Amino acid sequence: MTPAELVERALEEDIGSGDVTTELCVPAGRQAHGSFIVREPVVVAGVELLPLIYQHIEVKAESGRALEPGQEIASVRGSARTLLSRERVALNFLQHLSGIATLARKFADRVAGTGCRVLDTRKTIPGLRELEKMAVRAGGASNHRMGLFDAVLIKNNHITAAGGVRAALAATENARVPVEIEVRTRAELDEALACGAKMLLLDNLSPAEAADWVRYVNGRATIEISGGVTLESVRAYAESGADFVSAGAMTHSARAVDIHFRLELD
Repeated sequence: MTPAELVERALEEDIGSGDVTTELCVPAGRQAHGSFIVREPVVVAGVELLPLIYQHIEVKAESGRALEPGQEIASVRGSARTLLSRERVALNFLQHLSGIATLARKFADRVAGTGCRVLDTRKTIPGLRELEKMAVRAGGASNHRMGLFDAVLIKNNHITAAGGVRAALAATENARVPVEIEVRTRAELDEALACGAKMLLLDNLSPAEAADWVRYVNGRATIEISGGVTLESVRAYAESGADFVSAGAMTHSARAVDIHFRLELD
């Protein structure tokens, strides 16, 4: 679903057969202008959606920009009825996506200087993955695979179902997309390397264990660390020498940030 389709569906969901409050309280011809203003430090995301919601919009801060309380994201003008009826949809997108971008920036800042990149995951709200991953990029972190279709990620259940590490890797030998495999034990690690694995996922290790495994691999494959990575621990994992650290928290645990819409009559 495209961003335009998501916006259209959101407006249909909220407005339905009509905004009865606004239609009863606000004269049809009344004109107004309004501003989207942040009330806490945020990294803005979702600004690209505003022109899909309003016709007459002036963007003051592009996605990815850090703003302080009181600063303006965008201003809009037009029918007071239209501004009011679409306010909540605009705020829902801005608050949610800016929350993700703000958290992603914190993760990216924590690993600065290590050479390690922070990746997101598929732990997203159904239907909003494209927008949430866009917000991750706005925050300065990186996207992992978009879905099940653009990369192979062989996890423990795949290994079990395939009949082992060797069988799983052999089955993906001619894959036309990147292939990554999760290894849970040193035996699986050795088997994966012996089979020519070039991308390894190490899950649920402590930072010290991760550093030990990274030293053991010694550059024979790129390494992603995953599992329970938090803002408090991400630096330690990044300093293990891993190439990537993935953090589902950037999308599944980001809180909506405080953004306000202030309306004034012309």
